[in-house]
Amino acid sequence: MVERNVVLERRRSPLQRLAKELESGGSTDVALREIPFLAQIGLRVEPGSPSAVALEWTLTGALPAGVGDVTELSGNRHVLWSGPDEFLLIAPDESDGGTDPAQITDELSTALGGLPGQVVDLSANRTTLELRGTRAQDVLDKSCRLDLDPNVFPAGSALVTLLGTVNVILWRVEPDTWRIMPRASFATHTARWLLDGMREFA
Repeated sequence: MVERNVVLERRRSPLQRLAKELESGGSTDVALREIPFLAQIGLRVEPGSPSAVALEWTLTGALPAGVGDVTELSGNRHVLWSGPDEFLLIAPDESDGGTDPAQITDELSTALGGLPGQVVDLSANRTTLELRGTRAQDVLDKSCRLDLDPNVFPAGSALVTLLGTVNVILWRVEPDTWRIMPRASFATHTARWLLDGMREFA
């Protein structure tokens, strides 16, 4: 049996081959990097239901209450609002102090028991890009139709939107730090799209 740490060492992220390109494409005003292998667990429950209460008890925190909300939990975990009965749990990579996504999924599924709801490991579905710097919003403004003004889209908010023509989760972690989560198959396109938008600030 191959040890778990060996398996983790052999993983390859969707943007691993672009690591140098991402690093060289940044400047003091804006930088782009991949944060690979975050645990991403999809949750489907009706808010306020016994199912939601069961998940919240296990998560030791509340599910987001409305559009764009993000709940911060212990252990650098967050839950993003995705729809009226749909949420996405984001947790650190297992090799960075996080828990195996399969274990998280099992724990939450066990918490539901026979109650209505769904818990699905979506960790391989998307990767995460971090865009940060004083010009980060300017880069996003070029290809995102959302109003990204901090008064409308403050830090601690996340929405599903289009970046160019690609469906992404856009999460404003801090005033000048964004996480952009495209599906893995669109990761290269999204990264190069952002790099192109960063060129005028290089």
